[in-house]
Amino acid sequence: MLSLAKTTGYAIAAMSHLDLPGGEPAGLRDIAQKAHVPYAYLAKRMPELVAAGLVRSVRGKHGGVLLARPPAEITLLQISEAVEARQWLGRCLLGLVTCSDERACPAHTFWKEARQQIETTLRGTTLADVIAHEERMARERASS
Repeated sequence: MLSLAKTTGYAIAAMSHLDLPGGEPAGLRDIAQKAHVPYAYLAKRMPELVAAGLVRSVRGKHGGVLLARPPAEITLLQISEAVEARQWLGRCLLGLVTCSDERACPAHTFWKEARQQIETTLRGTTLADVIAHEERMARERASS
């Protein structure tokens, strides 16, 4: 099954547990525990999210990280590009080096259209959408 890499999933999960801009910075260990993300993995990826302007790092005794912008202004495409570039979009679904628009493999047209749909969905889905979804799921679990 085709899906985004764990790297993007972990970044989205971690960011969904960060405080809003102007809020309280949280330590990476706390975020890793809440988001169920390995601490070492998160520590390695957080600088990429900071460099992309998605997360803000605060130094000092009460430092940590928090969102740099409101969640409604952060798309899943931005998160994915910050931690993976565009590797998940792979040029050829079959892995053929020679595949291109000029020398298309049998899956080329399908994969080109699918990549465009995936990119459109990630561009149109925000971190706020993910947070709202997780909150709905938690309410449903609590009521059943």
